Amino acid sequence: MENNHVEVRYRGRAHRVEAGIRIGEFLHSINGEVPDTVLSALVNRRQVMLDFPLRGEVDLELVSYGDREGEDVYKRSVNLMFFEACCELFPAARPVIGQSLGNCYHYQVRGTHPPLEEMAPAIEARMRALHREARPFARSTVTIEEAERHFTKHGYEDKLLLLATRRSSTVHTISCGAFVDLAFGPCAPHTGCCPTFGVMPYEDGLMLRFPRRSDRSQLPRFSQRPLLFRTSVETRRWQELLGVQNVGQLNRLCLDGDIRHIVRIAEGLHEKKIAQVADEILSRQPAVRLVTIAGPSSSGKTTFAKRLGIQLRVNGIEMVSLSLDNYYVDREHTPCDGDGRPDFESIEAIDLGLFHAQLAELMDGREVLTPRFDFLSGTRKPEREWVPMRLERNHVLVVEGIHGLNDRLTQSVARQHKYRIFISALSQLAIDDHNRIFTSDARLIRRIVRDHFFRGFTAERTLALWEQVRRGEGRWIFPFQEQADVMFNSALVYEPAVLKVFAERFLLQVPRTSGTYPEAYRLLKHLSMFVPIFPEEVPQTSILREFIGGSTFSY
Repeated sequence: MENNHVEVRYRGRAHRVEAGIRIGEFLHSINGEVPDTVLSALVNRRQVMLDFPLRGEVDLELVSYGDREGEDVYKRSVNLMFFEACCELFPAARPVIGQSLGNCYHYQVRGTHPPLEEMAPAIEARMRALHREARPFARSTVTIEEAERHFTKHGYEDKLLLLATRRSSTVHTISCGAFVDLAFGPCAPHTGCCPTFGVMPYEDGLMLRFPRRSDRSQLPRFSQRPLLFRTSVETRRWQELLGVQNVGQLNRLCLDGDIRHIVRIAEGLHEKKIAQVADEILSRQPAVRLVTIAGPSSSGKTTFAKRLGIQLRVNGIEMVSLSLDNYYVDREHTPCDGDGRPDFESIEAIDLGLFHAQLAELMDGREVLTPRFDFLSGTRKPEREWVPMRLERNHVLVVEGIHGLNDRLTQSVARQHKYRIFISALSQLAIDDHNRIFTSDARLIRRIVRDHFFRGFTAERTLALWEQVRRGEGRWIFPFQEQADVMFNSALVYEPAVLKVFAERFLLQVPRTSGTYPEAYRLLKHLSMFVPIFPEEVPQTSILREFIGGSTFSY
């Protein structure tokens, strides 16, 4: 094929066009006007902006609002509009991106600025003006030295630290005006593609609100999440204590040799929090007889429960564990989801009648025969293999499972006899002051590593199942998190640098022909930012050991 032409396979047809044509131009020539719901594209399964030039042989797919990849593009684009509005209106203010709270991003506001109640409507109004202008999101390629000069001029130490470990001679930047940022993924073609957002004051900062993936036309009703917010503030304090709030700071500590100190303090903060939870349970004795532990996939529930058991024993309380996994209905009776697939996350997949009856008997001090489930056959084992259990006076029953906060599970136990714990993995570590790490990415990378080591699953299979897992969490886990007595953040600030050692290799095994390759490629780019930490630095009791192996606990 001549070098001055490119073959583009798009929607089942091959098109031979001039080499170097940009995706947006190609789409305009084929389809006419490009809808503003088209946010980016996949070129040979790698996600790019619509200004990307086409060369060679190309398989082209579009990414629209409503797609998983499109949600990321939309939020990244609106986030950049937020910082552009702040830069124009309040140049002495320094907003710093923080935790995701539902379908919102929270920002601390540093520097000189008016009251938050004045800032929020002004920023939102300016963002709406940017939307009406349909300003292009302009991506540029500059040398490392040019980027360093720009960020030095504006005092962006966080970005300079990131660039310090980059070994390429150039770097990509993105902007829709005066504010120039490092590009960590595609943005929409222009600000007109981002019509729906909101800015409001919240606690000690500002909240940027987004529409749901299912409906771009309106913002969902804002719901207060005080427990989640308090946990994020606690995590922020932990990271301020550690002096690690962004990837560049973590990388510097890895290179300077101070990371062992950070690992010990981070693990110490976890242990102190677990001890505080055990003390709270002690303070509610003898009323509390049941402790439930819930949390999403790969949040570290199992290791947390084992470490809590140690701290309870220190307080003179014996922990007796009851696994929900043994109360599954036989697989042939498992309810199905909307696509007709078995829904193992549904609470109806649990034999609630048996569980309620046995839980009530245990709370009354009677002995029961607890069932055992055979996951190989998908059926409950014969009753002769069931295990007797009884609660003594100094015992508490601990039930660990995704439905632990759902009142339907423990309705036979009065509220004063229960203590409810939610385990999450709220990665407060940001890329820099303006770009956050997706909270679910921390758990996904944990799961990729764990599934490879302990379940025999490839990264490709884990990625293929992840969207279904997330849907189940959205229905059965996260709606109940605010009902917990306490939330424990299992994320460790240093963990991405450890998981990188394993996850990169497993992700590289995902073939380019796989439907999961775009996600694997995105995660590989994400992990490339981190300086690795050798796993030998991780204590044997760490929650991280649940995923990489070498734990002192048995699972």
